[in-house]
Amino acid sequence: MKKRITVIALVAFVVLSLALAGCSKPAEQSGEKKTELLFATGGTSGTYYPLGGAIANVLNENIPSVNITVQPSGASIENIKLLATGQADIVMAMNNIADQAWKGEGEFAEPVQNFKAIGVVYPEVVQGVALAEAGIFTPQDMAGKKVALGPTGSGTQAATKVILQAAGMTVDDVKAEYATFGDAVMKMKDGQIDAAWNVIAVPGAAIVDLNTSRDINLIEIDDALLAKIKDIYPLVSRYVIPAGTYNGIDKDVKTVSFQAVLYVREDLDEDLVYEMTKVFYEKNADIAKGHARGEYISLDTALDGVTTDFHPGAIKYYKEKGLM
Repeated sequence: MKKRITVIALVAFVVLSLALAGCSKPAEQSGEKKTELLFATGGTSGTYYPLGGAIANVLNENIPSVNITVQPSGASIENIKLLATGQADIVMAMNNIADQAWKGEGEFAEPVQNFKAIGVVYPEVVQGVALAEAGIFTPQDMAGKKVALGPTGSGTQAATKVILQAAGMTVDDVKAEYATFGDAVMKMKDGQIDAAWNVIAVPGAAIVDLNTSRDINLIEIDDALLAKIKDIYPLVSRYVIPAGTYNGIDKDVKTVSFQAVLYVREDLDEDLVYEMTKVFYEKNADIAKGHARGEYISLDTALDGVTTDFHPGAIKYYKEKGLM
């Protein structure tokens, strides 16, 4: 009897082993080897990083051939440089920064054109927040104050430099710090700095967090200043932050916005980029489940404000949809 049980157990073990072997066949042998892609986003306290995670999850779920890994970064300027040097495969960046790279302007000493656009993600809102006691309501009020102008290599830093220039100021007119928005907010909570800027979605989570412990003002960019900014940054648009978006701000506040755009290496496979573009715009509701900014992803605005070339894979998709 004991011998019979042993034989049965041995047969069962062999059958189970063969079944497991079939299930665990290496991806290379089963034709399922994945293309590994690195997605550079932004600081962990901003919008790019968590939104990038939501986008990557949806792409990974719907395109079996890829595995996209999200990486925090210094955001727009750094992302374009990472893309250009092949250190990243996908990035989010502000459309004006990509435009500067394409033309060899601003932070780019010479034209950088070895990257291509997929399409618009969401409107990027330039938001300046100040402690109420600092008495800062306009960029001119920042003179002599401790102000975080954005992390080095970010689109925020580039934007605040232009805002100061349009206001007839330079970074020397403020006590400038170059910190991530998360770090800046922590310092504002402790009263170590008076104001900070970032380019984030509305409402900005870090601003909401600051608002729970400190009274704040939003720094307004009026029509006259907008006109001067447009002379320097033609791609900038008017944006109005509605009253009540943040506690204690009971009136609409005028500021400006750009577009966050998804860019990729120009040498990424055309069919792969086609699939990425298709999933990005047709599974936008799934992206929105992972991050609220996903609700802005729409074919209606996919081409808005993009001045660089689109990737052939994206063009193929847009032609199918009658957009190109």
